Amino acid sequence: MRPGVKDKRGESGNRPRPRNLLARIVNVEEGEVRALLLSFAYFFCLLCSYYILRPVREEMGIAGGVRNLQWVFAGTFLAMLAAAPIFGAAVARFPRKRLLPLVYYFFIAHIVIFYLLFLANADTAYMAPAFFIWVSVFNLFVVSVFWSFMADLFTNDQARRLFGFIAAGGSAGAVVGSSVTALLVLRIGLTHLLPLSALLLGGAVVCIHRLSRWADRTGRADSAPPGAESASAEPGPGSPDGAAIGGGILAGVQLVFRSPYLLGICLYILLFTTRFFISSRPTSCGTPLTTRRSGRLSSPR
Repeated sequence: MRPGVKDKRGESGNRPRPRNLLARIVNVEEGEVRALLLSFAYFFCLLCSYYILRPVREEMGIAGGVRNLQWVFAGTFLAMLAAAPIFGAAVARFPRKRLLPLVYYFFIAHIVIFYLLFLANADTAYMAPAFFIWVSVFNLFVVSVFWSFMADLFTNDQARRLFGFIAAGGSAGAVVGSSVTALLVLRIGLTHLLPLSALLLGGAVVCIHRLSRWADRTGRADSAPPGAESASAEPGPGSPDGAAIGGGILAGVQLVFRSPYLLGICLYILLFTTRFFISSRPTSCGTPLTTRRSGRLSSPR
């Protein structure tokens, strides 16, 4: 190299690349960085959206009357019991790359509807339990749909290496969502938090579309190493046919009873939920909906 001539390769070669930065905290390989960051952002938006809604749900539980909480929880159980087979039937008929955005659009539309009803000062006696039940169903489906998508998107080897980092995105979203609620609730009020939650859920939909395009472009199933299996037994969104997942509306129930591992998880959730309900003794403050109490309820637990 002639004196006085700069080595252009040195100018850009010393710049840290995204993969080099991520490689310090997660074992990510070439070609996985984009999907990893999109999955992180997806889960971040998802739980940030939920943790903005959760303190509103708790306020609605109190507004509907502490003595009525047992009926609200019973309504939540019945709503989930009805929603699960409906969702199972939809999964059996629609390709996942079409179904997932529709699920989130469904919940975004309901957030907007609740927002308009709150602005119209709808009757709290009906709105409070309806919103409480709806948010509980929302929490169940959006998180389970997320992990089913992740299981189909990545192979078993990728899941072991990347899922920890992706889960950290959800933890960060929970912290940010709670902090945002505590910060804004006294300034804008409970009602105006709902559009922010819907906006974050829209961000999750954007991530879904980009992850689906990444899977189609890279051909995840074709590019996987020989002998590698997907984290799920079902075909992922990158499958060439884009076929429906298949199965029946009660296929999940049958799978649970055939698997001692899944049955143990169900038993754990049942016992944990029962203990939570028995040990919880919410008390009414004797006041209408209060934004100050919502700020306290927003802390992650």
